Amino acid sequence: MTHYAVTNPATGEVEKTYPTASDTQIRGAIECAHRAFGDWRKSEVATRVALLNRVADLYAERREALAAIISREMGKPLAQARGEIDIVVSIYRYYADNGPRYLEDEPIETAIGNALVRKEGLGVLLGIMPWNFPYYQVARLAAPNLMNGNTILLKHAPQCPESAEAMEQIFRDAGAPEGTYLNLYATNEQAADIIADSRVLGVSLTGSERAGAAVAEIAGRHLKKVVLELGGSDPFIVLDDADLDQAVQHALVGRFGNAGQACNAAKRIIVDDALHDDFLAAFKTAIESIRVGDPMAADTFMGPLSSERALQTLDAQVQDAVAQGATVLLGGQRLDRSGAWYAPTLLSRVTPEMRIFREELFGPVAVVYRVGNEQEAIRLANDTAYGLGAVIQSTDLARARRVAESLETGMVTINEAPGSAAELPFGGIKRSGFGRELGRDGMDEFVNRKVVKIGA
Repeated sequence: MTHYAVTNPATGEVEKTYPTASDTQIRGAIECAHRAFGDWRKSEVATRVALLNRVADLYAERREALAAIISREMGKPLAQARGEIDIVVSIYRYYADNGPRYLEDEPIETAIGNALVRKEGLGVLLGIMPWNFPYYQVARLAAPNLMNGNTILLKHAPQCPESAEAMEQIFRDAGAPEGTYLNLYATNEQAADIIADSRVLGVSLTGSERAGAAVAEIAGRHLKKVVLELGGSDPFIVLDDADLDQAVQHALVGRFGNAGQACNAAKRIIVDDALHDDFLAAFKTAIESIRVGDPMAADTFMGPLSSERALQTLDAQVQDAVAQGATVLLGGQRLDRSGAWYAPTLLSRVTPEMRIFREELFGPVAVVYRVGNEQEAIRLANDTAYGLGAVIQSTDLARARRVAESLETGMVTINEAPGSAAELPFGGIKRSGFGRELGRDGMDEFVNRKVVKIGA
């Protein structure tokens, strides 16, 4: 059986299979990318700008077809899939517009003469990408690093072969030199061999904590630079002075968008006692209004989970919590239809003994916690091994900033749903990984910051 296949999670049917790469093909791809780096690193910045702009053009032109692909591959509702394409376009445009400035030499004045820092590409990079945002995750790696003069080998998730193929075709059609961006239908074992190859200088992985630990261990053994964007258990804090309607709407989008399958989704909703009962009632009503249905339908807000395996993992976490006394206010089970469908779920009375309290919830399950005051909210928010993002809802911005300073996360959003933008660095701390993507920081992860000193 092939390692790569499009299995429509809305139906459970395998629609198309793709052959796994041979070891010979893998070796050839590494050599091709290595040769391409020799020329691409010396290319004019204007040439790189032109490539990224053309890539952005093609994403925009093929928006509908690209969105339909991932709706079939991983169940993303079509409207949200279109939104993903839009942010991808913005990322390529952002680095085309700002990359040249970020690559400029940085002068340093010293007491013993002058110096400068020059940024140069490292070489071939391996990207190992997940299924939940098939285009966006790739753009976060490819756009800044092609601007840097690096070349990209891309191993996508086994359930995203068609979107992986479509992205490689975009680069071909945009005129990217051969070997600049290559898609590989590689196994995990082949990925380990790629990391070990001396011609590969860095690895970027977005995925699970387990996958990140495995990749970091291999990369460390071979002294390779790594960026890891892993899981999260992000708190969504509703303080006692929050705008209730706004908080409910942001929690709904932040928890149930993409069927809850986002690393920076609002996974632990922490509500001050003064607003708890009103928030819970309004949130329950909002969840009941979610339109669950065909991802290709215009009015669908939530489609299926990405796979049967994902559903079974989520349901096991929910049933463990229920068995230990958690209260199910809505949902709590799979839907009775073919495919990987799970009911939008709302839980309360979750305690530290339950798996859900410590593990990442990757699906449409909201857990609401009651706290007595701001300090209790901060303590609960920080009581996790993860540290990706957080949301604070409060009408007092000075107070919200003060709370933000106390949170152990890489990102904090105030009075919005969790999200992303091309200009904002994205990444976490603790077991959510290390390194940053997007923004100016995304240009600095895989470069040689070469110091050139001029004598006095």
